[in-house]
Amino acid sequence: MNQKPEAIAHPGAKRLFDILFSATVLLFASPLILLLAILVRRYLGSPVFFTQDRPGIGGKIFKLIKFRTMTNARDAAGQLLPDAERLTPLGHFLRRTSLDEFPEFWNVLRGDMSIVGPRPLLPHYLPLYTPEQARRQEVRPGLTGWTAVNGRNSLTWEEKFRHDTWYVEHQSFLLDLRIILLTALKVLRREGISASGEATMPEFTGSPATTRTPQDAAAAAPSAPP
Repeated sequence: MNQKPEAIAHPGAKRLFDILFSATVLLFASPLILLLAILVRRYLGSPVFFTQDRPGIGGKIFKLIKFRTMTNARDAAGQLLPDAERLTPLGHFLRRTSLDEFPEFWNVLRGDMSIVGPRPLLPHYLPLYTPEQARRQEVRPGLTGWTAVNGRNSLTWEEKFRHDTWYVEHQSFLLDLRIILLTALKVLRREGISASGEATMPEFTGSPATTRTPQDAAAAAPSAPP
C-alpha cells in the first residue's frame, strides 16, 4: 500500500529539539541519576555503566551507555550465563521502569542518538538486514520510537523492522511528539518489555528465507560475518 509520507521534520530542528530535551532531562534528573548510580554500585558492583558498540546513522559505530542491569556470572566453562540468570531484581526493576536508559540522554546530547528513532541494535546484525530493513540506519537511532509504542520487545523482528521503516518514511515533528507521549504511557503501564519466554529479546539471525528475495540474499552475502 502506497501512502503519501507526512512532511519530513527538518534535521536541524529535530537536532535542536534533541539537544534541548536531553539537556533538560539530564539537568533536572541529575539527583535521580546519582541515586541510581549509587544503587547499581552497591548491588551490582563496578562498572556502574554498561557500554556497548551500536550502529548509528549510516551504520557509524558509537558507544551506547546504559545503567548496568546484569551480573557477569559465568558457568564452569567461563561462558556468560543466559541473560535471565544474570538479570538481578534491581536490574529487572530498572528495565521494567526504563530507568536503565537514562544515561542514553548523554548519547543524544553527543549526537549519537535522537530522542525518537529506531532503537540501536547490534553491529553484527547489519549484514543480516534486507535492503528494506537496512533503511532504519538512514536516521539517528532513538531512545524511543514507533516500534517501542507499538509493542516493543513483544513484537517479532520482522514486525519491529516494518515499524522502523514506516517511521523513516513518515517522520515528522508531530509524529515525534505523539511517540514521546505514548512512550510515557507505555512506561507507566510497563508494557512490551520482553518477548515471550525471553529476558529481553531473542537474537536476530536474519529474516526467514520466505520473506527475503534472491536480491536481498545476494546483497547481504558479501558482508555476512564469517
